[in-house]
Amino acid sequence: MKRFLLALFALAIAVPAQAQDKLVVSIWGGSWRDLVADTVAKKFTQETGVAVDFITGGTIDRLNKAKLAKGNPESDITFTTSHVGWLYADGGLFDKLDMSKIPNAKNLVDEARFSPYHLGSWAYIYTIGYRTDLIKDIKFDSWNDLWNPELKGKVAAPDFDPSHIIVVAALLSGGDAEHWQKGEAKLKALKPNFKAFYTDDANSQQLLASGETPVQDVLSMNAHYMIGEGVPITLATPKEGGVLGVDSVAIMSGSKKTDLAYKFINALYDPDVQAAIAKQKKGSPVVLDAKLDPALAKLPGVFSSAAQWKQQIIIDPKLRAEKLPEWRKWFAENIMN
Repeated sequence: MKRFLLALFALAIAVPAQAQDKLVVSIWGGSWRDLVADTVAKKFTQETGVAVDFITGGTIDRLNKAKLAKGNPESDITFTTSHVGWLYADGGLFDKLDMSKIPNAKNLVDEARFSPYHLGSWAYIYTIGYRTDLIKDIKFDSWNDLWNPELKGKVAAPDFDPSHIIVVAALLSGGDAEHWQKGEAKLKALKPNFKAFYTDDANSQQLLASGETPVQDVLSMNAHYMIGEGVPITLATPKEGGVLGVDSVAIMSGSKKTDLAYKFINALYDPDVQAAIAKQKKGSPVVLDAKLDPALAKLPGVFSSAAQWKQQIIIDPKLRAEKLPEWRKWFAENIMN
């Protein structure tokens, strides 16, 4: 028995301590959780022997839980939107990143370097998506084309984040995100064209699939998914650009596995992992050394050069975090009512 116990002890110390740990990642559920599990987490576990567990939930729900658990977080890594990432950072919930521990980030695009605390993970655009079988005589060469009176009662936009259409209206009126009020009159003029305001990705897809709203301010990834399912949708490329969206990744302050967390983020920026993410979600990699299939690289919302990033409508994520409550209130009172 003594020899047996000694053998067990020797086996235990021979296994690296980190292999007995798990890294915990907070992310949205469904396809987002599956995306990270199939790509980044798989690469990370191959490299470290460490398994990855997931905590899933909505964007704001996870933020509120993180506030309550400040200093003793449930997760080691958090994925969220770029602007909500600023709410985490300003609340002291993210660690300041040591970029020397993320060597793969050397090829990270400028637009994915949000703050000293959070960085981009993948990108997409919000743009005009329309049913080509239902909208046949209108071209969307500019965001201005959404104001076409023939689109009365045909358009949908998200109710949870009106920042895209608010900033577009401001730009078309000579303003910008900071001076968004310049677009108020123009946005009010769009009100007759709205039919509905979708509450989430699934609701957006349902409204497009049914044809109830054949034109949408739509997330490019959702539209690409529906196109793959056979729905006749075209994504427009307005001359002003699409509204850029970049989700983010960060290390939670108080994590006891920061070394592993850095290895996870470094795996995220592996060019093969970024290419796999782009292929699976029809979104854009955030590193410039990811090699994409030429057909994928041609899709709206997928960028393969630094110049393409700069051609989009970019809303500063910190400003967006500050303005979004004001924008939502104004939009609900003046457009949705």
